[in-house]
Amino acid sequence: MPEVRARARGPVAAAGGSLLPAAALALLTLLLLMSAAPSARAEGTARTPARDAAGPAFDIDGERIPTYDVVLTIRPDGVLRVRETITYDFDRNGEHGIVRRVRYRDRNRLFAIRDVRTSSSTGAPARAKTLHLLHDVQISVGDRHRKVRGRQAYVIEYEVGGAFTPYSGHDELTWDALGTGWDVPIGEAAARVEAPVPLRRATCRAGEPPATVPCLRDRDGPYAIDFTQRGLRPHEGMTVRVKLPKGAVAVPPPVYASPHWDATWQGTTALALALGAVAAVARRPPGRRVGAVMIGAGAVLVAADAADDAVAHGPWAFSLGDLCLMGLALAIVGAGAVCAGRNGAQGATDTRWEE
Repeated sequence: MPEVRARARGPVAAAGGSLLPAAALALLTLLLLMSAAPSARAEGTARTPARDAAGPAFDIDGERIPTYDVVLTIRPDGVLRVRETITYDFDRNGEHGIVRRVRYRDRNRLFAIRDVRTSSSTGAPARAKTLHLLHDVQISVGDRHRKVRGRQAYVIEYEVGGAFTPYSGHDELTWDALGTGWDVPIGEAAARVEAPVPLRRATCRAGEPPATVPCLRDRDGPYAIDFTQRGLRPHEGMTVRVKLPKGAVAVPPPVYASPHWDATWQGTTALALALGAVAAVARRPPGRRVGAVMIGAGAVLVAADAADDAVAHGPWAFSLGDLCLMGLALAIVGAGAVCAGRNGAQGATDTRWEE
């Protein structure tokens, strides 16, 4: 029986070590899927476009947004000032408030969402709590200790820095005025654009990209344009695009972050070699202490790689490259050494006990 256990421990140790790289690769795949921008959807999954602005609003029982009014004020310094007035119908069970997600990262482009302020004209709790997620700033408005019911009105105000994109002949603003994170239908939506110069080239499209329809447009003088849309389904928004003459407003250079996944073939090769080394380590383990040191060194490399961009742009601006893959390679080999060493020590103990 001792010989049978000794033969079985080698394959078991190798199999246990091979699960570690599989788990690491699954984690990296999850990160890649999380970092994919929502705008990069396949055409086959596109939703039906929003109804025409002249069509009837949806009549759906339960929670909904009857009216959603947004004012986008373009300042001379290039900062976009946003004021959202949201009328929300809660069901009879009530909720603690609303949650608005504002995108601050579009692929690798970064926007600065700052100076968030909230209020309520109906007396509902309107304390704001912000949380940076992978691509959005989550603005929670309400009170977790108190529920609200019926129709309530909220106002969310914030500034957006770095929203303009400079081109050779003009500067352009493209902004989703409502966001596409709402799980309820929106009856009447309006987006008003105000600028310090005459607005000659401004458009709006409603729906969920790539299936969108033009919004109804109404000019209010040379410096303001109103766009309206009725009957938006859940996760449909209004994307406003404004082109201004060069020099009309100050436009700083856009800010970009490194991709979440930025590895090259060198790091991939190091990880592949680590996978091959697990079997050799299982046969001749260098010792659990050496394995623990390798795991610690690998963790330091992964943390250093993730923190490089996160320190400058926030926790969700991490970029994993070759340093991360090399750290994973060390950790995988170290984990294999620890597992093999532990199994070997246990096998020696069993053999002495049976003798």
